[in-house]
Amino acid sequence: MPLIRPLSQSLINKIAAGEVIERPASVVKELMENAVDAGAGRIDVTIRAGGGELVRVVDDGCGIPAEQLPLAVASHATSKLAEADDLFRVTTLGFRGEALASIAEISRLVLRSRTPDSPSGAELEVVGGKPGEVAPCGSPPGTSIEVQNLFFNTPVRRKFLRTTQTEFGHISEAFARIALACPEKHFTLRHNDRSVFELPACDDWRDRIGRLFGRELAEQLIWVESGDGDVRLSGYVANPAQSRGNNRMQYLLLNGRHIRDRSLQHALSEAYRGLLMTGRYPIAFLRFEMPPEMVDVNVHPTKLEVRFQDGGRLYGQLLAAIRQRFLTTDLTAQVRTADDTPESSHDPAQTAAMRQELVDWAKGQVAGWGRNGAAGSSPPSFDEASPCPQPHDPLQLNRIDRPGEAPGQSSGNGGQPSGHRDGGAIPQVPNGLPGRSSSALQVHNRYLVAETDDGVTIIDQHALHERILYEALRRRVLDGAIESQSLLVPEPVDLGPSEAATVLENCELLARLGVVVEPFGGDTVLISGYPAMLANFRPADVLQELLSRLIEGGKQPDGRDILDALLHTIACKAAVKAGDRLAPEEISALLEQRHLVDDAHHCPHGRPTALVFTREELDRQFRRV
Repeated sequence: MPLIRPLSQSLINKIAAGEVIERPASVVKELMENAVDAGAGRIDVTIRAGGGELVRVVDDGCGIPAEQLPLAVASHATSKLAEADDLFRVTTLGFRGEALASIAEISRLVLRSRTPDSPSGAELEVVGGKPGEVAPCGSPPGTSIEVQNLFFNTPVRRKFLRTTQTEFGHISEAFARIALACPEKHFTLRHNDRSVFELPACDDWRDRIGRLFGRELAEQLIWVESGDGDVRLSGYVANPAQSRGNNRMQYLLLNGRHIRDRSLQHALSEAYRGLLMTGRYPIAFLRFEMPPEMVDVNVHPTKLEVRFQDGGRLYGQLLAAIRQRFLTTDLTAQVRTADDTPESSHDPAQTAAMRQELVDWAKGQVAGWGRNGAAGSSPPSFDEASPCPQPHDPLQLNRIDRPGEAPGQSSGNGGQPSGHRDGGAIPQVPNGLPGRSSSALQVHNRYLVAETDDGVTIIDQHALHERILYEALRRRVLDGAIESQSLLVPEPVDLGPSEAATVLENCELLARLGVVVEPFGGDTVLISGYPAMLANFRPADVLQELLSRLIEGGKQPDGRDILDALLHTIACKAAVKAGDRLAPEEISALLEQRHLVDDAHHCPHGRPTALVFTREELDRQFRRV
């Protein structure tokens, strides 16, 4: 029978090292945090061979007295805690007292330090957890720690290290997190005698962000702030035109400590709902400040995860602050050239295509100048007394599907354009974009080109109409007032067993969207009611598409996500399509309602609805400047 034995201190330290020191980046993080806690104004980090050969961190902080150097590398020895209650009001980055002991156990560590009032410094070398004698040495005030040959006595751990480039990438990330949290301090990072970052102390946080992540991104940042009692939120979020394929560019700082929190990241995603395309993630640099007793930072060995006393309050505060800021910010994508700032559309290829569309349009203008009904003709006039569509009314547009028929051309039905959707009156409005004529030109029956005071705006007719319909649908669903028409003959739809079960389980949700279904026997359901705006589509086809959305949600889908997905589907189907030819009054109505909805700059799927070419940009393209 195996005997129970106490573990040796060396083995205890190696176990702790396995939890705290995952790779060289972990060493950089722990040593930089100690330097910050020591009150350093400057912190220099030097790396060799991705940190496997050398990690050196030098600071000008308070230093360590010579007699306390052995305690500094001892397990669970720290100057940052005095009693148990201190764990619930932690104000420093480090506090466990494990870092130096763990690092020293699996490396060759040299610690040099000098306090400001000492005439000389002291040095201590530790090899594989075995300390030598403290010896005097020359040293400037502050502390220098060299960690060489990391994992030299734990070859299994060393075997799992990745390439030099990969490991240094992790080191750069750890460095950036701490440098981002402390803009008032000077940081440097060198790798293999090459300067990677030189970050002077600064007052403007945007400057520190720009030096770490690029000036181009920094220029696309939007300031947000919010106060709720003793909890304060401030920082930057990126314009939706800037996003990433993962959430690694979401930096959340709590009382100066970088943290990961799924709830706050979810709040970020919710704030950008409908502004980013599927699979894209927001960019954010946010600082949270609160009394230390409101958060427990002692829930994870690496101190990345924390537990909030009132996480729901913080979630709501973050979501509201960003959404309110977005509602007062013009998020319309502006096209800029590479010699200015990067193109701000989601897809550079799309921006290039839009530029070509503009060139083609200009050529058409020149070729058709002065012809009747062409570019040189006068814009159509509209009845000034015609009512404007109200924000709560969905825009109803005609679809003119006949190829070759000009917008507004009579179709032999008394002047009524062909393809009218549901018999409703076409909204007519007196104005288009503010400050300019109500007219706009169509490019390839998909883009609307309108002159504004600032330049030229190119609008994607489908994306804009989709956003307008989505907003109207969402309001009506919330009010329980979505329009549904009963079918004279209910339409049976044959489904698979699981599909039929899904439809019937969600019949109440579908009814809120105007789709009324009921069982018919076996795996067949009957559609007896249908959204009026989808009168031109087969009910069975729409039900199948809605069904696919329901199935994508999984067995326990989030109700709001599913409802949004269904609204997206209906709005997408009901909106005018690329290739649909619009009458002038329909174009005018579309432009007018653009200013009556929230987030008109993006469709519900996150694509931009418009691109702005400023006069300065056009002048630059035509070499006028």
